[in-house]
Amino acid sequence: MAKMRRKGDLPTKICATCGKPFAWRKKWEKVWEEVRYCSDRCRTKRS
Repeated sequence: MAKMRRKGDLPTKICATCGKPFAWRKKWEKVWEEVRYCSDRCRTKRS
């Protein structure tokens, strides 16, 4: 089992819509390279 990581040690990205940074989430573990938006709201609002 993997060791626990601090929230500050998680990888981050910048949202393509709002420009705010967001951190890795467990549900994105297998698709992290494809994630571009911080939320469903930003994903549907793409400009």
